[in-house]
Amino acid sequence: MSGRADGAPTVLFWDIDGTLLSTARAGVFALEDAAEALLGRRPDYSTLETAGLTDHAIAALALEREGGDASEEAVHAFIAIYERRLPERLPLRVGTVLPGVKGVLEALEGRPDVLSLLLTGNTRAGARAKLAHYGLAEHLSDGAFSQDLGSRESIARRAHGLAAAHLGHAPDPDRAYVIGDTPHDVAAGRAIGARTVVVATGSYGLADLERLDPWWALEALPEPSAFAERLGL
Repeated sequence: MSGRADGAPTVLFWDIDGTLLSTARAGVFALEDAAEALLGRRPDYSTLETAGLTDHAIAALALEREGGDASEEAVHAFIAIYERRLPERLPLRVGTVLPGVKGVLEALEGRPDVLSLLLTGNTRAGARAKLAHYGLAEHLSDGAFSQDLGSRESIARRAHGLAAAHLGHAPDPDRAYVIGDTPHDVAAGRAIGARTVVVATGSYGLADLERLDPWWALEALPEPSAFAERLGL
């Protein structure tokens, strides 16, 4: 991978839900499936607050809400069912790729000076299902995912390590950006010393995001040229 004239490649760490796409909460159906399989009943999780949480944290919250076993073993069992059911549940809601996403990802495709990785609270299988369903899998595949009850910051550190492995050295903090839509994404960026870009395309408004003092807060991803200019690409 080559970099800009100054030799520093740009690393983009992408969140999925609320940043790249919205499933219109179709994943809730898969959560209900998992609860039914483990607890024998199908609770209504339509009001479960999941924005910014990892899949494993959501599973633990769902189990705790129903008075079930929320041990690590139970959470992994819950996640396994959720992952199996998610692909067939995604078509049940009319979700969408969020504004500006396709244009930016297409413009970045094949650039040798840009490394795009996922930094997501989705599990690897969950991320794959969502990206495939919404036609984004060709742009993003590698990255760091929810794999246990660890925090979003722990996922960020694994993503940072993966970027270093790709580059052969640690990313330049001035050329590393975490792109998300919640306070959790801002915290993840700060945990690895990256700049944070937050978009108000999820459940948080622009004013709420601006109060987090990110490097850049905006309503939605802009046109590719404006995105590239702001990031110095």
